[in-house]
Amino acid sequence: MIDRRVRRKISVRKKVSGTAERPRLTVTKSLTQIYAQIIDDKSGRTLVSASSLSKEIADEIKAAGNKTEKGKVVGKYLAKKAADAKIVCAVFDRNGYPYHGRVKALADGAREGGLKI
Repeated sequence: MIDRRVRRKISVRKKVSGTAERPRLTVTKSLTQIYAQIIDDKSGRTLVSASSLSKEIADEIKAAGNKTEKGKVVGKYLAKKAADAKIVCAVFDRNGYPYHGRVKALADGAREGGLKI
């Protein structure tokens, strides 16, 4: 199972790369948490990051009913932090995960927060 995801991840990363004008939004998830970063691949720097463990959104995470809703909250928070860093658009890297469930909810939350994907 892991080998299939890694193969998909490599396939996606061949096509998706972030620049300073349009950085890469990448998603990582564990069984209970979800993490997102906005990365400039040219300089190799993480510009903005957010996760379901962020202290600033702890109350909203507790109020969220399930993991999908938590993903949406993290996406909105990431978009807010990106707007503060003057990032308006990004290219989405699903990191080998299917575009479904928590990954899709995070992307939708980022769009609702004003980030163009």
